[in-house]
Amino acid sequence: MRADCANCFGLCCVALPFARSADFAVSKPAGQPCSNLQPDFHCGIHAQLRHKGYPGCTVFDCFGAGQKVSQSTFGGTSWRGAPETAHSMFEVFPVMRQLHELLWYVTEALDLAPARPVHKKLRRALAHIDGLTRGSAGSITELDVNALRGEVSTLLLRASELVRAQVTGRGKNHRGADLIGAKLSGAKLRGASLRGALLIAADLSGADLRDADLIGADLRGADLRGADLTGALFLTQAQLNAAKGDAATRLPPALSRPAHW
Repeated sequence: MRADCANCFGLCCVALPFARSADFAVSKPAGQPCSNLQPDFHCGIHAQLRHKGYPGCTVFDCFGAGQKVSQSTFGGTSWRGAPETAHSMFEVFPVMRQLHELLWYVTEALDLAPARPVHKKLRRALAHIDGLTRGSAGSITELDVNALRGEVSTLLLRASELVRAQVTGRGKNHRGADLIGAKLSGAKLRGASLRGALLIAADLSGADLRDADLIGADLRGADLRGADLTGALFLTQAQLNAAKGDAATRLPPALSRPAHW
């Protein structure tokens, strides 16, 4: 569930659209290769993406969907090697990414001891989703991913509640809250629910976010310098990459400190 670009056919650089903005220097429609994509499927400006105006690329994470589609669904034959597969491959990729994201969350939930009461259901969900990722291109594109996400979300929410119930004096419920630009420096948010919260450019420096549920939280430009994210629930590498932090920011062991921090 980690991206392996060496075994991917540059799918995020082709299948997905992007619009000229602070995140991308130019606009590109879905299905059109980025001008920086090289014949070997490597990025020609990978080491300079932020400097060249493509910070959006540095925060994207396919959760390993790229190599699954490239090497498993399409058997290692690229869209350049077999142009007739291009359209189908580009349709499968965004669906596969969502499935792999769900696998990431369910796998994390299974590692949470307090969530043991729902582990059996989580294991069934994991096996089901994994099976779906191994289906044909046609079966994958026909999936109702929103319905699947809804089913899995119920399990993840229960897992979160079980974990956060262990926290004495846990933080408030900020689920889906508009906290854009909020001044939360040093805030005591341990065990809080920040599911889907808008934390764009929020000041969370020095905040206690231990055991906080951050699934789906928008952390673009959020200041996490000195914040404690130990045990944060359902935090992803993409969320960290979109935020700002420093050497004092404490992270869950499964995640890496972004190079631009």
